[in-house]
Amino acid sequence: MNRSIVNNQRCIFTRCVLLGWIVLFAGCAGVSEIKPAGNYSPMVSYALSLQGAPYRYGKSSPEEGFDCSGFVQHVYGHQGIALPRTTQKIAQSAALTQVPKNDLHPGDLLFFNTNGKPFSHVGIYVSNHNFIHAPSRRTGKVLVSSLKNRYWGNRFVCARRR
Repeated sequence: MNRSIVNNQRCIFTRCVLLGWIVLFAGCAGVSEIKPAGNYSPMVSYALSLQGAPYRYGKSSPEEGFDCSGFVQHVYGHQGIALPRTTQKIAQSAALTQVPKNDLHPGDLLFFNTNGKPFSHVGIYVSNHNFIHAPSRRTGKVLVSSLKNRYWGNRFVCARRR
């Protein structure tokens, strides 16, 4: 086989692999930063002001960082709403009323199955299919993501409201 054809095929293969990785990791990427200013409730505005705060497992403060349930507990607590703080997000879920996905309001909690267990991740609904959360060590920070993203859409379990 001609050497230039083999090199061309390798180049095409490498580009396809790289494109596949980009598409895969883009699925976990956040939405562009949403500014807290606007017509958001005080709760959502406060949550948005925490974008970029570091992810830290087991933590629940802007100074130390947040994991997902710590972030939710902190934001709700800032508004005077007490929520349980456990590694089992089902405790947070049980404290609120379930709402249909097609009736989401800013400030609703969204629960996801990210590790084979329902209620293994939680975030706060912002608007227009976007939610803010502290996703993981890999992302490293509080950020906004979209329910339209296949990763999050496929893992959505339920929404709850106070």
